[in-house]
Amino acid sequence: MRKGNIFLVLSIVSSAMMVALAFFQWDLVHILTPFLMPFLWLAVAGIFLVTAIFSIIALFKKQGWKPVLIQAMTVIFIIFFPINKVVLNLDFEKHRKERDAVVKKVMEGTLTSNVSYNDSVIHLPEEYGALSKGGGDIVIDKRNDEMLILFFTFRGLLDSFSGFVYSSSGEKPRSGDFGGDFIEIEPLAEHWYFVRSG
Repeated sequence: MRKGNIFLVLSIVSSAMMVALAFFQWDLVHILTPFLMPFLWLAVAGIFLVTAIFSIIALFKKQGWKPVLIQAMTVIFIIFFPINKVVLNLDFEKHRKERDAVVKKVMEGTLTSNVSYNDSVIHLPEEYGALSKGGGDIVIDKRNDEMLILFFTFRGLLDSFSGFVYSSSGEKPRSGDFGGDFIEIEPLAEHWYFVRSG
């Protein structure tokens, strides 16, 4: 295999790895934990960077321009395409009926706190466990007559988390709810919001 072809294959493989990691990072962080995920990013980005360097060298040696083009397009795609937003919207729509069913059970009182360490946490039954990342727990926050229900999309460290929030009144969540300091609150549908606390 010619060197140009090797760099072309490497650029395709490393680009595919970067895009796949960007799309599946929320599922992978659930498996690997927030402690190990940065190491996976470093490994994949390292392979991509080394391949890019060799592809640029090959370009100057006139061994082909396609590897550089593929990697440049990958960088542009990752920077400008709203991958996180698309992935989160797909997750929200895919599991909306199941989350609505859980909300109904909580509102009716048939699903209540079932953990000893916190009376605002509900560990979901097995059939609903995948609806909230980081262990299958949801968190209830009550204020006056309003109830907020948080389904985690990322359950980080301390007050760093993100998730889908159901608001019984329809009012948007605010900083302080669930003990979080929200840096993003985005409406998704009637009564539903995406929040990110950092």
